[in-house]
Amino acid sequence: MNPGDLPPDLFSPWEGAVAFRLFADQTDPTLTVSEQIAARVGDRILSGAMAPGARIGEQELADEFSVSRGPIRDALRILEREGLATLLPRRGAIVTELSADELRELLEIRAGLFEMVVRKIAAQPNAELLAMLEAGVARLETLAGLPDAGHDYAETTYRLLILCARQCGNQRLQRMLTALSLQTLRYSKLGLATVARRQQSARLWREATVALAQGDVERTVALTRQRIDESGEEAIRQLETPTPPGEGP
Repeated sequence: MNPGDLPPDLFSPWEGAVAFRLFADQTDPTLTVSEQIAARVGDRILSGAMAPGARIGEQELADEFSVSRGPIRDALRILEREGLATLLPRRGAIVTELSADELRELLEIRAGLFEMVVRKIAAQPNAELLAMLEAGVARLETLAGLPDAGHDYAETTYRLLILCARQCGNQRLQRMLTALSLQTLRYSKLGLATVARRQQSARLWREATVALAQGDVERTVALTRQRIDESGEEAIRQLETPTPPGEGP
């Protein structure tokens, strides 16, 4: 079975409420031309259609979007700010390379922010949140066992994180976590690439959801931190393992 062949599940109504792109949580839905271009290019980077290290051509984008190079340069600066593009002096822009050191820093911040979210939502039990988590975890458990579902699994976890953040009652915390989650999404796909890793992740999501329903805040926090750490450690292991000759891109 392929991820696209999965029958409709109970998570779909919540999942559809989370746009998978830059500016998804922007209060003002009106985007400038540069922001629209950044969102479109950002989608390509986050989906893996543009690989780390790939050149981002200013003129090619200007031709594609029928604009001058000024808005393209502004869009690239937005992508640089979000950690998705790197601007090189006299060499143009490339998709930001994945870095184990960067991932360690991102995970440290993201884990701390999400712990704040967990503690805030645990302090005010919410039946709708628990129903959403139950449906989301059920979808993760389905995807975990599918051999080619790594992208879908990682993107589902992203949406679950953002939906939880929306329930915490702190919009600034929500925006910060959304931005960090987008930056770490490419790494998450590395850390969740195998069936074994996804099944372990889904088990921790299930146990944390049960603990949250039972009001066990400390266990919920501990399981959440374990899940983030384990996925991060696997991504770091892959990034730091030399690619054997002949097996590189």
